[in-house]
Amino acid sequence: MSDKIRWGVLGVANIAVKKVIPAMQKGRFCQITAIASRDADRAHQAATQLGIPKSYGSYHELLADPEIQAVYIPLPNHLHVPLSIKAAEAGKHVLCEKPLSLTAEEAKSLIAVRNKTRVKIGEAFMVRTHPQWLRARELVRSGAIGELRSIVSVFTYFNRDPKNIRNVPETGGGGVMDIGCYPITMARFLYEREPVRVAAMIDRDPEMNTDRLSSALLDFGAGCHAVFTCSTQLVPFQRMQILGTKARIDMEIPYNIPNDRPSRIFIDDGTELGGRKARIEEFATVDQYTIQGDAFSRAILDNTEVPVPLENALGNMQVIEAVLHAGQSGRWETV
Repeated sequence: MSDKIRWGVLGVANIAVKKVIPAMQKGRFCQITAIASRDADRAHQAATQLGIPKSYGSYHELLADPEIQAVYIPLPNHLHVPLSIKAAEAGKHVLCEKPLSLTAEEAKSLIAVRNKTRVKIGEAFMVRTHPQWLRARELVRSGAIGELRSIVSVFTYFNRDPKNIRNVPETGGGGVMDIGCYPITMARFLYEREPVRVAAMIDRDPEMNTDRLSSALLDFGAGCHAVFTCSTQLVPFQRMQILGTKARIDMEIPYNIPNDRPSRIFIDDGTELGGRKARIEEFATVDQYTIQGDAFSRAILDNTEVPVPLENALGNMQVIEAVLHAGQSGRWETV
């Protein structure tokens, strides 16, 4: 049996063409065999550019290809669940971009399809398999920072293009869905449980009606919190502080971790304000999309659980929904 999974890609989105496909092509267990677009010329152009053997002018054609074992879906948010269902019904394993769905109910419908078709379906949160995050969780678990009590994160960029899919509310645009999902999933990753309630403040763009500046407080119970701010109209920046009773972990670049240089985290016991005595841990240069693709492929080959299963994706979607509801109601919302 081949030790590589034959992948097809549904769509020619920038994240696929510029980041994920080139990274997966470097993987030990991934073979990108085909790419599809509703525009046959765009699919052919992407295939030629990336050295992909086959291109298709429709998603259906790719899903009908018996060679394809798994598909990666980088399409707009509103297409995630419908195309994942079609892929699963075609017998393909599915790695779908985040956020997995538009609603928690949509995510539940996909779980039912997975259980029926018996294929593997997972959410593409590449950060969850990166060595710096595995190490951060190891430090928390070991008690190296004392008791984890607070997580503070910021994730921002500037994009006011009304034609950009991230700024179209009908297709799942907005800051919380696009980038707020990251501090949410990583807070859940570190606490290893679900928040019980959330509060939020949300400012919406008056023309596009997308959430452009959102701040939320997640209550994980037992006096443990996570706070994040995300924005689609602020200076680009990202950071996470993981605060314990004895020390803190500073995630220098928590989400868009570079693939051209080592990444670093800082462990600081607070003996000197400003962190000048912080201990630095450096991680070898890797591409988190390569790791993600190989981890998912190994789950198929070994018949083990995928890195981010649908139950976890559902949990994240329930928190996202609670944040958006809290932003409207002005009250605490239960998760």
